[in-house]
Amino acid sequence: MPVLTSSYCPPWLLANGYVQSIFPTFFRQLDDGHLLRERIPTDDGDFLDLDWSRVGSRTLVVVSHGLEGHSRRPYVLGTVREANRNGWDALAWNFRSCGGDTNLLPRMYHSGATDDLHRVVRHALSQGYEQIHLVGYSMGGNLSLVYAGREAAELPEEVRSVVAFSVPCDLRGSAYQLAKWQNRVFMWKFLRDLKEKMTIKSQRFPHLVNVEGFDDIRTFKQFDDRYTAPLHGFRDAEDYWAQSSSLRYLPELQIPTLLVNARNDPFLSPECFPEQLAAGHEFLHLEMPDSGGHVGFIQHTDDQTYWMEQRAMRFIADAVADVESLSSLVAPEAAVS
Repeated sequence: MPVLTSSYCPPWLLANGYVQSIFPTFFRQLDDGHLLRERIPTDDGDFLDLDWSRVGSRTLVVVSHGLEGHSRRPYVLGTVREANRNGWDALAWNFRSCGGDTNLLPRMYHSGATDDLHRVVRHALSQGYEQIHLVGYSMGGNLSLVYAGREAAELPEEVRSVVAFSVPCDLRGSAYQLAKWQNRVFMWKFLRDLKEKMTIKSQRFPHLVNVEGFDDIRTFKQFDDRYTAPLHGFRDAEDYWAQSSSLRYLPELQIPTLLVNARNDPFLSPECFPEQLAAGHEFLHLEMPDSGGHVGFIQHTDDQTYWMEQRAMRFIADAVADVESLSSLVAPEAAVS
């Protein structure tokens, strides 16, 4: 698909990538009181926490949050709200240990853990949904793209589209990007939150997890070498990054996919803007606004609706229309036969 020209225009004085990335955390608040929590078991003896917002549709939007996020972050809630406004049900799920309770096993979550996303999709299909559309942010965007690409041959036919924002498509490049001095505040926050989780893991599984010297960790290379890789079956950080980066699976996509990465996103390396690949791809739409930061895309509205969730719904609406159009063409032939 041709690389798309973006319609996003940032508010005056808020175009800076760092401002875009930080502003929503402090100044965007959305109601989550309507969400209904469901806990489902996993077949490996663990659980996943899901938050539902239903309007009675047979079409479902599944939302995946970012690293150390959760289902009630403003960008997730905004997406759920827009899905409902368009007449679709929404399901925001939490990665293991991100829903408020620590998960039961030594493993947690990582950028390539598509087994859990597949569990969520299968559970949704058991509820009778006819169409599922995936929306992911940052790590959740990478996870959604890996799922749609790596599992393309086995993807349930009801999964009809993917929309992903601020995606570290190349985990290695993004890890080194975040290790730069100008991103030290972001890195510090990620590691602070991860330390809390790993401390609980060390108390439950002292033979597998040790947090002694954790404060000496300064980068994702160090964290992934010490924790992510051994806990999830990878040789080391490099192996984890290589196997879990969505960039390697984008060529395999077989459903309409929108990837939106802002050019001023402080988390992304140059490899996260696959223009050449998108230009020759049948299903991949790449949009690269000049501004937007990391999961920012701020927009001034009375109800705090942001551009990114509106953009996601426009893309999904096109996919829904395509499915309905195809169904209307097939139905008469089925009736005749």
